[in-house]
Amino acid sequence: MAFKIIVCAKQVPDTNVIKINPKTGTLIRDGVPSILNPDDANALEEALKIKDKHPDTHITVVTMGPPQANDLLFECIAMGADEGILISDRAVGGSDTWATSNTLDAAIKKIGEFDLILAGRQAIDGDTAQVGPQIAEKLHLPQVTYVEEFNIDDNMKDITVKRQLEDGYEIIKIQTPCMLTAIKELNTPRYMSMKGIFGEKKMTTWNAKDIEVDLNTVGLEASPTNVFRSFTPAPKGKGVILEGDTEKEVADKLLVNLKAKHVI
Repeated sequence: MAFKIIVCAKQVPDTNVIKINPKTGTLIRDGVPSILNPDDANALEEALKIKDKHPDTHITVVTMGPPQANDLLFECIAMGADEGILISDRAVGGSDTWATSNTLDAAIKKIGEFDLILAGRQAIDGDTAQVGPQIAEKLHLPQVTYVEEFNIDDNMKDITVKRQLEDGYEIIKIQTPCMLTAIKELNTPRYMSMKGIFGEKKMTTWNAKDIEVDLNTVGLEASPTNVFRSFTPAPKGKGVILEGDTEKEVADKLLVNLKAKHVI
């Protein structure tokens, strides 16, 4: 029986110049190039490493977004995933983390059986690190976040992970089915292969009706998070490089500059 992995991924803006809708507080994505969220790429890579060792593994990538998010699914399948599912519907647009997890929870329940769910720690367009844990809670799954090392036993049941902390790490044992969220230290994502790029792609698009999600729990209006203010930070000024033949000469120049700016 195939070992079934679901990878939750997100398409995010590939730019530092982000435009924000002043009325909704959400990102304006039109005309902005997008990429596979970096932490999600690490999650996918770990799934692919399992498949390298156990070829009967089946990997399904699930994402939520506008129709162009199919590009993300194309990339994931070209890297080695077996199929991709896009949930795309105006009814789920503008969802915060709670509403997004409701959508993905419904989609995963429609997919059915799975052994392992992998996701990135967080998306670079929000940095909340909330969606993965919320999905796990709604599916009543044990979870480990901030995974930087991963090992699954040959019985495909027992997993040992190293979880990153601010001041160290934890070694945790967990059993499938479970949810794990990945960080960049976990691995180095592979590139798309030529065979994957030109091979057959199994991609499916579902709407809100298809996944039978409660419309009162998804979308902008159902989102309990209210954006107080969104803005693009002003760029920092250019730095100054002080040069000199000796450390004392550089220190003297620094002192002169700090006095000129009335810092000291």
